[in-house]
Amino acid sequence: MSLQQSESRVSFPKSVRRARPGETMTGKSDAQRVISVSIIVKRKNALNLEALGGRHVSQVEFAEKYGADPSAFEQLRAFAHGTGLAVDEGASSLARRTIVMRGPIRKVEQAFGVTLNEYQREGKAYFSYEGAISMDQEYADLVEAVLGLDDHPAAQPHFRLYDKKKIVPALDSSFNPPQVAQLYGFPTDVTVKGQTIGIIELGGGYKPSDLSAYFTGLGIVAPKVTAVSVDGGTNSPGDPNGPDLEVALDIEVAGSIATGANIAVYFTPNTTRGFMDALTTALHDTANGPPSVISISWGSAESNYSAQDLTAFDDACQSAAALGITITVASGDSGSSDGGSGNHVDFPASSPYVLACGGTALTASGSTISQEVVWNDQASGGGASGGGVSSFFELPIYQSNARVPTAPTAQGGRGVPDVAGDASPATGYTVSVDGQSGVVGGTSAVAPLWAALIALLNQRRGGNLGFLNSTLYVNAEAGFRDITEGSNGSYSAGTGWDPCTGLGSPDGAALSQIFASTVGGGDRFSFRSRVRTPGRRHDESPASRDHDRHRKRAAGNYRDRLARRHGGCFYRLRVRSTAWIASAGRQHNRSGQRTEHHCMVSSWPCWSVACDATNQSQSGRKPDRDSALGHRQFGAAPCSKFFSNNSHF
Repeated sequence: MSLQQSESRVSFPKSVRRARPGETMTGKSDAQRVISVSIIVKRKNALNLEALGGRHVSQVEFAEKYGADPSAFEQLRAFAHGTGLAVDEGASSLARRTIVMRGPIRKVEQAFGVTLNEYQREGKAYFSYEGAISMDQEYADLVEAVLGLDDHPAAQPHFRLYDKKKIVPALDSSFNPPQVAQLYGFPTDVTVKGQTIGIIELGGGYKPSDLSAYFTGLGIVAPKVTAVSVDGGTNSPGDPNGPDLEVALDIEVAGSIATGANIAVYFTPNTTRGFMDALTTALHDTANGPPSVISISWGSAESNYSAQDLTAFDDACQSAAALGITITVASGDSGSSDGGSGNHVDFPASSPYVLACGGTALTASGSTISQEVVWNDQASGGGASGGGVSSFFELPIYQSNARVPTAPTAQGGRGVPDVAGDASPATGYTVSVDGQSGVVGGTSAVAPLWAALIALLNQRRGGNLGFLNSTLYVNAEAGFRDITEGSNGSYSAGTGWDPCTGLGSPDGAALSQIFASTVGGGDRFSFRSRVRTPGRRHDESPASRDHDRHRKRAAGNYRDRLARRHGGCFYRLRVRSTAWIASAGRQHNRSGQRTEHHCMVSSWPCWSVACDATNQSQSGRKPDRDSALGHRQFGAAPCSKFFSNNSHF
């Protein structure tokens, strides 16, 4: 976190909060009310994911290298005692880089340089502050974020009940989760015994009797479900049409597809502090796994979070990548607007280190899919697949050739979603909550659907996939059903990646084969893009199609310039005899030797072959300058070998 100094105190600019639209201040917060604050401490050493080369680190190694420095905790304990606050040692953790302080609001205000007031907005009461958080200069350099000074609801669950009065056409057909998995070709020859699927819940609860009845009805042995309390959150069922339905949907979808898995449900208050603490608790929960994959079906528009919130949560997602834990996140149920005015994307789906999951409407004929389009019921008052372009997170390298539309801000660019799955309530999932059965949709169903698939893939390959986005993007044509019909408001579906359904819905059999052949612990690539490859906007106007032709021509010119700059050419090459992938800027190898280095968009080594005809026989195919996986969307992508010197760009 960057700092601004004023005499003996230092402020944190990313923590700045301003009045929310529509909120009303009702008075000063009770000075004697006791609250807790989570301070996120800087890492002992910088976490460089690219340097790890896809290797997953153990919990012990992570704590030793990338956790908080014990000396920093000691200094912050002194800060707490000096300001009249107590340290909650049981809730603090060096691995999670979190030290929790507790005390009356008057002491908290003095310690962090804020004034807490009571507010109301949309029927919710909460406390918050305006301005920036500050600390004594002596301690500020140790701190990345201070969470807990604003308890406004952080997120909403992204489920949609089927309502025949709103959704047109009427209910086409509903599925139980195993039927959806069968339609998508998920592996059926493995169970997920020994793995844990983590689920983050910001409210609600479940009744074991409901889960037992549901799984018995499917003829499936009920998974072991463990409720984990975070920041005082508990398994508290009470509203079958609210958060309880979200909890049931998440558990029943994940548990009925990834049979044999343990399910750990992390219940936490619906605040930014609770959200963050639940994620970091799950990442380091050695008592319950830790999880190999974490499913999150809650979120809110990026604009509803401070820069501090976004940065801290995204940093935790980077920790997940290092630990080999996949995070699947619902992309939202309000289309391209995400429930606001203009276009917005949902967070945490917009973090570049998660797998963002959009929605489709799926129609089946027997055991096969007869049609699949973008989910959009907004015309009749329903929802639609969330998607668009981040205003905060820059374009990640794995989306360099996805032709993400222009970002709304100079710093943004990350396209959402990455993938999709059945989400329409009209073709939704049958679930059971509070003894009642119903049909539910929303991208909330897609996050646990993909979490279950990833757990199955982990089991087949004998290890965690971890962060897998780059491998998915380079295998887009082979591993997905491309969704080319429909829109989510401002964006339309099209060939290849689009801001409605990402790369498409899963082809489970193809993905099983792709990931069975990968080597190493996870994706190896540069995590941040410094070059935006020109690409098309995803709408269907004549002007856009003309613009598309110009952008494609520009993309070709860009590739030519890059090739000339590095004295090489573009061509397809065989990678470990498993897939044809794009390669760029290959240096001519006059000796005919093969040289190995790692492609920035793949988890495999690239075998660079000389460009002259004498070496064509090494791959068995003539080099093809402008193709990549035979996929129309993906142009050749520069290899990380040529991103080692940023001055090239």
